[in-house]
Amino acid sequence: MLKRIKDFMMPIAMVVGAIGYDLFEHLTFLMPYLIFFMLLFTFSKLSPEGIRFKKLHFILLAIQIFAGSLIYYLLYPYNPIIAQGAMICIIAPTATAAAVITSILGGDLKFITGFVLLSNLGTAVLAPLLFSYGMEINDISFWGTFITIFLKVFPLLFAPLALAWIIRFTMPKVQDFMIKFSKAPFYFWSTSLTIVTASTVAYMVRLENHNIFIESSMAIVSLVICGVQFLVGKRIGSAYGNRIAAGQSLGQKNTILAIWMAQMFLNPVTALAPSTYILWQNIVNSYQLWKKSRKDEKNEIIEEQTAIS
Repeated sequence: MLKRIKDFMMPIAMVVGAIGYDLFEHLTFLMPYLIFFMLLFTFSKLSPEGIRFKKLHFILLAIQIFAGSLIYYLLYPYNPIIAQGAMICIIAPTATAAAVITSILGGDLKFITGFVLLSNLGTAVLAPLLFSYGMEINDISFWGTFITIFLKVFPLLFAPLALAWIIRFTMPKVQDFMIKFSKAPFYFWSTSLTIVTASTVAYMVRLENHNIFIESSMAIVSLVICGVQFLVGKRIGSAYGNRIAAGQSLGQKNTILAIWMAQMFLNPVTALAPSTYILWQNIVNSYQLWKKSRKDEKNEIIEEQTAIS
């Protein structure tokens, strides 16, 4: 029974957050702590020497940055707001939770951790350039934007990694305890997903000056971009023997940061695109986890039958 519930934990978390958004949106203050401990438990399994940047890392980063810029300039003549929404869904860095999902799916944790670091640093440096010099947006300086984004990313990304390595070398018993509860990050993520969904629904419900064309266009564009990014990541990753991690690297986005960047530096309406992206990427993740669970069950049955025979 518990295993069945776990298979559908992510959609359950999203439905609960959507229905109870009035309640759960008030728990957003818990998000930094949930993300911190989620990453701390995940990184406890990772050694410092395990992180090596590879050619595939930089290929994926180039796609993230250049595809984001390209889609903006292609869509700008049709609608600048939709162009910004599409762009933010692509240049947004890889979600910290991607390491959790990749680990559960049996992907390369070392690779995805390296790309989470590289992707977030790349966004902190290159997004300000795009916002400051590539768009018709006033009162945005490169250094001001860089520092603001960097300070938003750094504590939640590097602090748990540093602490995990400190524990690894100074408190081995604590590390063994954390590794023993290796499933804890999934439940931290599910809880945070409920809160994120609630905040997103609350934002969309209370949005003033509704424009059905813009809102529906944002949802459709983010759906297409989400599917394409997962597909492209998996295709390129397959060529380098890293299909799962590469797919999550491109497809699973730090939507919290993307929404914040949209509201802070772009037209606030563009936050609708990453807000709906939350739904699409977690539907993909839920399907992948369900598919992995079914595969594991079949393998267990085959092993049991082989042992009996």
